[in-house]
Amino acid sequence: MNEIIKLRIKAADDLFSTAVSRVRQPVEAIFNWLIEKADIQKASKVRSIKGLMIHAFGRLAVAFITLAF
Repeated sequence: MNEIIKLRIKAADDLFSTAVSRVRQPVEAIFNWLIEKADIQKASKVRSIKGLMIHAFGRLAVAFITLAF
């Protein structure tokens, strides 16, 4: 009986892992595209929260504009 429970737990873990990877992969693809196109990680000269927000949203706007055209 204990072996059956272990097999069911393993099957549930495998299903959960598959479901998580199916959701994670498209999200990672979007973030990789953003990093590649917007170069959003280069914010070394940002000195404040306001500057960071301007940097991030400006880069995102440029990335989506280039996607549209």
